[in-house]
Amino acid sequence: MSHSTYNKIWADAQMELKSLLTHELPAEPLRPEKDRVMFFQRLAVLYVRYIQIFRHLEEAYDQIVHPQKRRIIRQLLDGVMGRVLELKHEMVEKEFSEYHYMDDVIQDLKLTPEDLEIPIPRYFIRENRTVLQERSQMLSSILKSIGVEEQPKPVGVRSLNFEEAIKMIQVSERARQGRLRARFMKEIRQDEERQRRAKDRNKESTALDEAAVCIQKVWRGFLQRKKIKEEREDELIFLGMNFGPDHFQLNPSILAAQENQASRQKKQDDYEEDFQKSIMSIIEKLRDMEGPDLKESMKEQIRQWFIECHDATGTFPDYPEEEDGGSALIFAEKTPQQLLEEVAAKEEEEANKKPKGKEEKKDKGKKDKGEEEEEVGLKMMPSAFLSDLETGCGTYQAVWQNRDESKNFNQWHEVELIKEEKRKDLEYEIRLQVDELMRQELAHWKLAVDKDKGGNTKGNTKKKKGPKNEKKKKKEKDLTADRSIESLFHELVEQGLLKQSKAVRLEDYIGEYNYLGTTLRQTDIEPMPSLSDVRQVIALNAVLPLGCQVVHEKAPLVKAILLAGPAGVGKKMLVHAICQETGANLFDLSPLNLAGKYPGKNGLQMMLHVVFKVAKQLHPSVIWIGDAEKMFYKKVPKEEKELDPRRLKKDLPKMLKSIKGGDRVLIVGTTQDPGSADLKSLCKVYSKIILIPRPDYASRYVMWRELIKKAGGEVTDSLDLSCLAKISDGYTQGHMVQVVRAILTEHRLQQLAKRPLTAAEFVSPLAKTDPIFHDEEEALKHWYAKTPLGKKRAKAASEKDEEEAPVKSGKKSAENTKKK
Repeated sequence: MSHSTYNKIWADAQMELKSLLTHELPAEPLRPEKDRVMFFQRLAVLYVRYIQIFRHLEEAYDQIVHPQKRRIIRQLLDGVMGRVLELKHEMVEKEFSEYHYMDDVIQDLKLTPEDLEIPIPRYFIRENRTVLQERSQMLSSILKSIGVEEQPKPVGVRSLNFEEAIKMIQVSERARQGRLRARFMKEIRQDEERQRRAKDRNKESTALDEAAVCIQKVWRGFLQRKKIKEEREDELIFLGMNFGPDHFQLNPSILAAQENQASRQKKQDDYEEDFQKSIMSIIEKLRDMEGPDLKESMKEQIRQWFIECHDATGTFPDYPEEEDGGSALIFAEKTPQQLLEEVAAKEEEEANKKPKGKEEKKDKGKKDKGEEEEEVGLKMMPSAFLSDLETGCGTYQAVWQNRDESKNFNQWHEVELIKEEKRKDLEYEIRLQVDELMRQELAHWKLAVDKDKGGNTKGNTKKKKGPKNEKKKKKEKDLTADRSIESLFHELVEQGLLKQSKAVRLEDYIGEYNYLGTTLRQTDIEPMPSLSDVRQVIALNAVLPLGCQVVHEKAPLVKAILLAGPAGVGKKMLVHAICQETGANLFDLSPLNLAGKYPGKNGLQMMLHVVFKVAKQLHPSVIWIGDAEKMFYKKVPKEEKELDPRRLKKDLPKMLKSIKGGDRVLIVGTTQDPGSADLKSLCKVYSKIILIPRPDYASRYVMWRELIKKAGGEVTDSLDLSCLAKISDGYTQGHMVQVVRAILTEHRLQQLAKRPLTAAEFVSPLAKTDPIFHDEEEALKHWYAKTPLGKKRAKAASEKDEEEAPVKSGKKSAENTKKK
């Protein structure tokens, strides 16, 4: 696509964003909403609309080549991402559930479930590819040096014991006898064939006409069946019930568009390099040409201000401190008298802060309580991103909305915009230098005036007392201050705590949308989430914060996530997908992986210190804890006491507190038996618990089709996927992968042309594996109901039932009175 197409996508996204901001930032504050359903409806509409803007901005940022436009789009993109996370957090707080169903909103906005998918920004990997490549090369070289890579096993000679030698001799003797018997039988068949041919020579040949009729009958039947099959397929394609052959072949126009996208991304790098070079040259020119004049004009203005203040008050003013803005306050359009009044007002405020009594505070508290009592209802939480979005929209309207770019066909950077931006930076830089010089000059002026008056030559300027020294927080001791990050990285790889993530993407976690979620919730039935919902929750809570520094700093902070679900539902796959989508390091602190490593209390502290130090400095990082329930065992089993699975129970929560907003470190725990752990301790560490169910019918149908295609198989009419999805109810993704691998061997793939796949072939391997029974799934739901969020959900449901009960009883009494 062309430059104008992506500019139009950006413009449409800006218009939609502007309308949303007018709704979110009205002239008068909105009244609190009393109805919880209506309030959630408002949140859901905002959430869906922001996702559409997110999608358009991500596409525009990925393909627009203009470097200055990309900076504004990036600011808006990060702000929209953060706003989506804020709305999601608020929806969780109001509905007491990690999963939400918005079928009515989708229908009103005329969207499809695919439009709710959270797009993963491509710049997460692309803009950090050099750092990630270096890190990956370093990891692979360390693994190669310690011999972790899979190598062909050397063929060696092993001595056999007596039983193995006897068995080998028996096998060889039986094989020799079998070969002799086969040779004898072959000779017998050849003799019989020779005798039969000799007899046939004496008989008369059958009539040629009968043979020709037989051949024609078979051939014409074959041709007719082939013709009917082709007509039937053409009819299905015409009706839109089947895909044509062109569907599976990339159109030349699609290939050209893909090549165009790749070339545009290369242009982005070239344009960015030219943009940085021009910035350096423009800064040097501005410093040489405009710097001296700007410096002199600032000095003259400040001197004039000194004289005016002296004439008005009889004394020279105090120079504004750098913290207050320095000479920027002087350059404001204010008279010296106004500035003196402002300074006096500030001093009065500071003086009046301390003597405030408790009575005023009590009165304020009463007023606040009164206001809260007057305005009862649900309000939206304050946002940390709306101001950034408003600023970005204002920049777009002022600079780019009506800009004439007819002469800038190649989308080169705008030199005048660079000058405007860098002139402000140069002015700030020169102002700091001028402030230092003029403070000294003001001190000399005051000293000269004091001498003339015969006063004290000592400076009478009162130094402002700084704030009382607060108690200094104890800094954590750096146990590895004398070691480099590279050496710590090397140590963790050698110990097996830092691993290479598998090449899987979040989109590979296949799952279909739950189309009955809203209907079930309206009938007070809590539906099990679909795999599509799980994919969206992982993208929102893990991928987006880890991928963007601004979002991680300002959005609601999630430090730890627990993935709970039966074996085989893809918990480990999701951990690897998070690492691949964000380029994060993968640290494995599973109890089984820690067995025998860093023994003792000091060793444990050193291990955690090294892991978190490397994770924070080489962010983004994911710390994976497999079998997370073992760390919080109520009672350690006898067979696991030697492993000491509860080593991290006390120290991990302390390290969790050290994770701040900009660290981009996420702890991900996986468990298939959460009921064996102490729930209170588990929930203290993992603030976000995500329940992953077994796949439903729609997800199984899509999954069977995709797994068979990836394994090299073909989905034909003889393979009834609907039947296969029905009989595999209760089986997880892991079971399905094992079955596909067992069926689609190399030998079976070679036979596909003659013998297509059927659903019956998959029944036998499925029958040999145990499914996830209904009791196990109900136990997980019952356990989740005991978590903090599950308790809130149950409490809200019980309150709703209590509210509806009197209404129903009132209706019944009214009906009874009518009957009487």
